[in-house]
Amino acid sequence: MIKKNMDETKQGFMKHLGGLDLKKIDDANYEFFTKVKEIHLNTGKITHGGYLASLADTGMGTAAHRVAGDRRCVTINLNLNFISASKLDEELMGHVKILKKTKTLVFISCQINNNSGVVATAVGTWKIL
Repeated sequence: MIKKNMDETKQGFMKHLGGLDLKKIDDANYEFFTKVKEIHLNTGKITHGGYLASLADTGMGTAAHRVAGDRRCVTINLNLNFISASKLDEELMGHVKILKKTKTLVFISCQINNNSGVVATAVGTWKIL
């Protein structure tokens, strides 16, 4: 059985990473917030790229699910650019923008910022199942 509510911001894998808070700004824009914890750091004591990728994927994927009328969506493409480092206890904010929705696809961009500026950017495509 497929769950209708596919908001994974506080479930499954993201639950183990501390979750994130996603809010709708308008039909095309969403924001998410999280705080960098010790478990999110790599050995260089900066935020692990895999964690940033998970944030982008989860925030963008949940936005896709919502814009698709709560239908299940899966990531079919995700491109990330790591711009600068973030560190322990920094708050991260993601800006998610729905670029286009078709009958079967959702195209999305995301920018993750800390207080100093851009940490990472991402673009991706989600398949509506």
